[in-house]
Amino acid sequence: MADQKIYLNVPFAQKDEAKALGARWDAINKKWHVPADKDMTLFAKWQAESGAVKSPVLKTSSSKISSPSKKITTGIKTHATVKDFVAYNGEVPPWD
Repeated sequence: MADQKIYLNVPFAQKDEAKALGARWDAINKKWHVPADKDMTLFAKWQAESGAVKSPVLKTSSSKISSPSKKITTGIKTHATVKDFVAYNGEVPPWD
């Protein structure tokens, strides 16, 4: 239980204040945490409602996920829409 870290919600602008009180930066999780030997009441304004901060969950919308069978339009004109298109076959460039 001594190894358990209590993570904090510290905005970047307040990082120096949290550090001065004794909070430590966890570089792997990219969060500030309270060491076991520190008084938690000093960090009350940065504590989450549950007392520990969970890792952020990446939310995706099913409407934004496209299946491989759907055609994706990129706004690039293709040979079917460009007048006088000459395909380059790798031998002699058509622009010379």
